[in-house]
Amino acid sequence: GVRDVLFLYEENRCSMTYMYEYPEYLKIKLPKKTARRYPAYELYLYGEGNYAEANKNLILTGIPVLFLPGNAGSYKQVRSLGSIALRKAEDIDFKYHFNFFSVNFNEELVALYGGSLQRQTKFVHECIKVILKLYRDREFAPTSVAIIGHSMGGLVARALLTLKNFRPELINLLITQATPHAAPVMPLDKYLTDFYTAVNNHWILKAQDLRNLTTLSVAGGFRDYQVRSGLTFLPRLSQHDSALSVVSSAVPRAWASTDHLSIVWCKELILATIRAFFDLVDENTRQITEDPKRRMSVLNHHFVRHPAKIFEENPEAFTELTGAFMWIKVKTSKWTYSVYNDSDGKYFTFPLASHRKSYSHVYCQNSMLVRKYFLKNILSLFIKLYCFNLDSLPCVFITSELQFTLDCEFFKEDSRTVQLPVTHLFSFGLSSRKILLNSTALLYNVQLLHFDQIYQAFKISIESHCQLLKERKPSVYRLHIPWSHEDSIIVAKVPSFTEISAKLHIAQPENDSSVPVLNIYSSSDCQYEVILKTSLLQILGQIIRFHGCSLPVYVASNILLTYGGQLSTLISTGQCSEFSLELVRTAKPYKVDPVISIVVFLLGFNWFREIWDSLSLPEVDAAVLSSQDAWFPLVSLILFLFGTGIAYWSGVFFSSSLRLFSSLWLTLIRPSVLQKDNKLITPRRVCVVLSLALVSWTTCGAFVIFIIYLRYVFKHSKETSQNAIKHTVKKRNSVDGASEATESLCNNRTIAEDVNSLRIHVTILNLFTWIVLLNLPSLIYWLKNLRYNVRLDPDPCRSTAIILVSVLEILMNSSTSEVKSSKLLKIAAKVPLPLSIAMLAFGRMHLYKVPHFVTFSLLLHALCCIV
Repeated sequence: GVRDVLFLYEENRCSMTYMYEYPEYLKIKLPKKTARRYPAYELYLYGEGNYAEANKNLILTGIPVLFLPGNAGSYKQVRSLGSIALRKAEDIDFKYHFNFFSVNFNEELVALYGGSLQRQTKFVHECIKVILKLYRDREFAPTSVAIIGHSMGGLVARALLTLKNFRPELINLLITQATPHAAPVMPLDKYLTDFYTAVNNHWILKAQDLRNLTTLSVAGGFRDYQVRSGLTFLPRLSQHDSALSVVSSAVPRAWASTDHLSIVWCKELILATIRAFFDLVDENTRQITEDPKRRMSVLNHHFVRHPAKIFEENPEAFTELTGAFMWIKVKTSKWTYSVYNDSDGKYFTFPLASHRKSYSHVYCQNSMLVRKYFLKNILSLFIKLYCFNLDSLPCVFITSELQFTLDCEFFKEDSRTVQLPVTHLFSFGLSSRKILLNSTALLYNVQLLHFDQIYQAFKISIESHCQLLKERKPSVYRLHIPWSHEDSIIVAKVPSFTEISAKLHIAQPENDSSVPVLNIYSSSDCQYEVILKTSLLQILGQIIRFHGCSLPVYVASNILLTYGGQLSTLISTGQCSEFSLELVRTAKPYKVDPVISIVVFLLGFNWFREIWDSLSLPEVDAAVLSSQDAWFPLVSLILFLFGTGIAYWSGVFFSSSLRLFSSLWLTLIRPSVLQKDNKLITPRRVCVVLSLALVSWTTCGAFVIFIIYLRYVFKHSKETSQNAIKHTVKKRNSVDGASEATESLCNNRTIAEDVNSLRIHVTILNLFTWIVLLNLPSLIYWLKNLRYNVRLDPDPCRSTAIILVSVLEILMNSSTSEVKSSKLLKIAAKVPLPLSIAMLAFGRMHLYKVPHFVTFSLLLHALCCIV
C-alpha cells in the first residue's frame, strides 16, 4: 500500500517553465509598525529584464496578483506565473498586464505547526493594504487583489475572511494550488485543527457573504502523495455557486497529474491559469471583472470544458461564413477526410433533418491539425474530439486548411453505451469482468456500475487488435467521474495493451445517481477487449492514502496495551515479561475496535446522543470519517495490525539499541560500578526538574522533551553497562569461594530485578519516542525561528513537557521492585486499555491528543513508585 502511494503513479507529463530573462525580486518597503510586528516576513514584487528595471520606482499600472507560498515554500515560486504572464502581456503590447507580488513567510512549517497561521493571515492583510496603496492616484487604480495560494498559502488566503477588520471586497478572485481545504494532512497540534475549524465554519455559515468572491481549487491528482486530492475540494454548498474544485488531470490542455511542488511550475497548468487571468480582465476598468458570473464562466472555460476556441462571454448564435470556398454536401452517416497541404478552404455540410430520426449524436475527431500554440512559435500536433447533441445542433460546418485527418459519424447514444458491473471488493483480483467491442464505431461509453466508494480500486486492461497493419491515429481513453472534476486521460498507440488505474478521490454524494464512464475514442477497424479486476494493492494504497497519517495512533495504542500487560504480569508473577511476547499476548484489535463501533452505532440514536453531548464529550473520529464517506470496511483492523508490526520492530530496535550503546560504553569508557541511590527524590533531581521546567516555560516545550528523552536513553545505556559489570563481578566472586546458596539466590534475584527494570524501561522509551516524534515539528519550527524569538509562542506542548519532566525524572531512576508493593499498581495496569480505546476514538483526526493519553499512563506509573 505504501509503495502504491509513493511510487505507482503516472509519469510526470508536465513541461518545465523557463524564464527568458533573469528573474528579479524587488523588496517592498513595509510600514515600520508592520515590519516590527512581523520581522520574519517580507513582501516582494517579481520582475524580469526591462520590466523589472521599469518597476524599481514602484510606479505600477498593472493588475495586482499576490502569491502566497505554502508549507516550507519560497516566495521565489512566483516566477513561473510572473514570467508567463509577462510574455503574454508582451504579445498584446501591454494593453493590460499583471504585477505579481509574493510573500516571504520564511519557509515556515505551517502544515506541521499551526501556531503561526493566524500571524501569517494578519500579515497578508497588511500586505494587501500596502499593495493597493501603491496604485493610489493611478488612472485605473484597483480596489481588490487577486490571490494565488500554494498549499497552506491557499488556506491562509481563505482565513483572511475570518479577520474582524477585513473587508471582503479586497479580494475577488482566489486560486489555490494543492491546498488541503477540508482538513489538515497531519493534525499535530490544537492550533492547526482550531484554525481549520474556524475557517471552514466561517465559509459555511457566511456563505451568502462570499458570493462576490470566486474561488478555484486545483488538486495535483495521484502524483501528489503529500496532499491527497480529496482534501482540496471546497465545501459543497447549495447557496455558494462561486467555488470550483478540479484535479489537474482533468484540466483541458493540461491533462496531467502533478506532484506537490510541480503544480507551481507545470507549464500546461500555468498556461491555463494565465489565459484565464487575461480573459478575466474587464476592457473598461482594465482590472479583473467585478461580475461573479463572468468570472465563473471564464474559469469553467479554461479549467472544466475548453471548447478549443477563445473565450467569448456572449458568443454569437449565428456565424456568417464568408469567402469563395467550395461547399461539399455529405449525406453518409460515417465519413473520413484527409488532406495534406491543401490551401483551398472547403466547407462540408451535413443535412441533419434526415439523421435526427435515426441518430441522437454526431461525433468528430481530427488529428495532425497544425496550429500556432499560445506563447510558442512552433507547430504543435493535436488530437481533437467533438461530440454534439443533434437536438440542439441545426447543422454542422467543417472548414479545412493546411493538413489533418478528420473522421465523423452519426450514432444513437444507446447503441454505443455498454454497462460493466465492477468486481466485488473481496474478489482480490481473482475474478474479472470482460467486454468485447467489435464494431466499426469511433466512440464507446463503458458505464462502470457500482463504482462509487473511495475504498474501491480496479485495474482496467484495454487491448486493441486491428485487422490491417498500418499507421493509425492513437486511441484516447478517458475515465470520467461525473460528480467531481477528477477525470484522467490516457493516449495509447494502436494496436496496444494499456492498463488504467481506476480509483476515486472523493466518494459519490448521497443525492447523486450518476455513473462513472470509461470513454473509448477508438479506431474504426480495430477490436477492443476491456477487462476489469479488483486491485488489492491499490485498495491498500487507498487505505494508506486516506488513513496513513493516523498510523502513529495505532502504533501508540499497541505499545500502550503491551505496557499495561507488562504491569499486569508484574502483579501476577512478580516478573515483567519481554516486550515482543507481551505485544503478541495483549495487543488484540478485538479489545478496542468493537467498543468504538458500538459507540458509533449508539450515537445514531437521539437518546444516546443527548447523553453524550450532556457529558461534553468530543465527537468520535470514526463517526466523523463515516459522515465524510472516508471510512473503509475493516480499515481499522488493517491499520491496527500494521501498527502491531511497527510496534514489534520498534521494540526490537530499542532493546538492541540499548545493548549496543551499553556495549560501546563498556568498550570506550569502562565505567566503575557505582552504588545506586535508592531515593527517588533528591535535591539534585528536584533542581534538574525545576531547571528543565523553567527552560520549557521560557523557550520550547518540545526542546525540553527531547532533552529528557536523550537523558533517559543515556542513563539506561550507562546503567545497563554498569549492571553487566556488577553481575560479572558477583559471578566471579561466587566462583572464587563464596558458594553459599543464599548468596547465589540473592545474585539471581538481583539479576532478575535488573532484567525486569530494563524491560519496562524499554517499553517506556518506546512510548516516549512517539511523544517526541509527534512534538518534533514544533521543535524544528522553533529552531528555525530562534533568531527572531527565543520563546515559542504559542507552544502546543509546554504544559505536557513540564508534566513529563517530573514524571520521567522519577521513572528513569525507578525499578520494578519499588512498583510491586504499590497500592496503585492494579489501577496503573488496568488504565492502558481504556486509554487505548480513547486514543483510537479521539486521536485519529487529532494526533496531538496521543501524548496526553500516554502522559497520563506514565503519570500513574510514577505515582506507583511513590505511593
